[in-house]
Amino acid sequence: MRTDTSHGAAATFAANRAQGAVRFGVRVQDGVTRRGDLHESGSLRVRFPSPEQEGMSGVFVNTAGGIAGGDRFDIDITAGAGARLTMTTAAAEKVYRAAGPAAQLNIALKAAAGSRLAWLPQETILFDRARIVRRIDIDLAADASLLLCEIVVFGRAAMGERMLHGEFVDRWRLRRGGKLVFAETIRLDGDIGEKLARPAVAKGGVAIGTALIVPGDQALVERIREASESFGGEVGISGWNGFAMARFCAQDAARLRADMMTVLGRASGMALPRLWLN
Repeated sequence: MRTDTSHGAAATFAANRAQGAVRFGVRVQDGVTRRGDLHESGSLRVRFPSPEQEGMSGVFVNTAGGIAGGDRFDIDITAGAGARLTMTTAAAEKVYRAAGPAAQLNIALKAAAGSRLAWLPQETILFDRARIVRRIDIDLAADASLLLCEIVVFGRAAMGERMLHGEFVDRWRLRRGGKLVFAETIRLDGDIGEKLARPAVAKGGVAIGTALIVPGDQALVERIREASESFGGEVGISGWNGFAMARFCAQDAARLRADMMTVLGRASGMALPRLWLN
């Protein structure tokens, strides 16, 4: 007698998927940024390590120990009028091989009038055959400020690992004053290693990154370009629609991280999170 185990295997897989969600806001109280309501669920947590004079810093922790196929994480952050908030992660996030559906990561960032929001996670490392779909939605008031960076590493080169196959979908939407000013979707799937080797894609690079700075003008672009001789990888900087953007591509993550730190340092007077300096 033949027993069909496919349904049982699918149910087991689904039951072992990690889910996590964090939603919170910050507001100004007596001239100081303070946390409002905080909602956490699943394996995603946020911690606020130490008080600051005016602003506030937070650190995300994924107690699942990484991201696997079928996992889902949702982040929703609001910086109230005049608030100052910097967010990072406790460590690089690892995305492991997926035997089934892609992992889902949804990030919503909102910044009210006169606020300053910095989204500065450490690297996302994709293992071979990882699959992830990420969505970043940003809604800024017309006079809000944003400093955002994301670094994606296709395999741990220092460990002799490369991401050869898999799926990476990255959808970004930026609205400022209610108007859509930037929209982009990147899709890499199938034979990712071969695609990254192409001169028109990454020319063999295994780490890519983006820095988004709002507001940003040509003066800021030129200030960043002044540091171009120190870059270890390829960096392109441009500005339009009232914001500036830097694109990064490097042969290893350490080189790209150093370039990113240089750009962020010139883009803002803010100190980088201490976890970036470890």
